[in-house]
Amino acid sequence: MTNTRITDPEIIEQRYPVLVDHFSLRAESGGTGLHPGGDGLVRRLRFRRPLTLCCLTERRSTAPYGAEGGGCGAKGRNVLERCNGQVINLGAKCAVKVQPGDVFLLETPGGGGWGHPDSGEKTRGTTRDNTSDDMPAKLRRVEVRGSVAEYTRNQESG
Repeated sequence: MTNTRITDPEIIEQRYPVLVDHFSLRAESGGTGLHPGGDGLVRRLRFRRPLTLCCLTERRSTAPYGAEGGGCGAKGRNVLERCNGQVINLGAKCAVKVQPGDVFLLETPGGGGWGHPDSGEKTRGTTRDNTSDDMPAKLRRVEVRGSVAEYTRNQESG
């Protein structure tokens, strides 16, 4: 499994002996800017049998930088929550034995923003909240869709 591919929870649970406890966007993890950075993801994986968990990730100690005055994105985190209550920050690269009931929390970094947020300079594209003055009102609404949105709707519908 990789954190750069948004694999559906059902596929992860089918291919690996884990349960996906949580899968969502990581709110507010993108950097500020005229064009804000994209938000990262959050995944909580509960292990169903003894395994070796290997992490090969980046941007855990250095935040993704912004450009042209944009703010940095949030750093990523890899955390192991043992069934005995012990919480371990795994860092960016590791290999660790896990037991049934242990939980791996993966928070991917947010993207860096572009442009100073107060510059108001018009550039190609629109801001994440689609509030550009020259955009018709009916196009300002953003349709939430995709596997994360479907997963969230299914979880909330009970």
